[in-house]
Amino acid sequence: MTKLWYPVIDYVKCTECGTCIEKCSHGVYNKEKAPAPIVVSPENCVDKCHGCGNLCPVGAITYVGDNTGWIPPNGNKTENEDCGCNCSCGGNG
Repeated sequence: MTKLWYPVIDYVKCTECGTCIEKCSHGVYNKEKAPAPIVVSPENCVDKCHGCGNLCPVGAITYVGDNTGWIPPNGNKTENEDCGCNCSCGGNG
């Protein structure tokens, strides 16, 4: 967990589908504001995890500190693609 890595929501692109909130098991988003994705605990985001960004259907999520070359896939995450958080989320961040 790091303060140098966390999701940033492009609210112009965001459709407030709630997918990122539902899939993040680390408490980064305010679930009470769902489906609007409000980042309330950026320090809970796991370094290099792209779980919510991989699932966003419109590619509205990027990350502060991302120098991995990752590009938002607009929700086209493959079944075997790891979210990168090394947790027990089953690859769904």
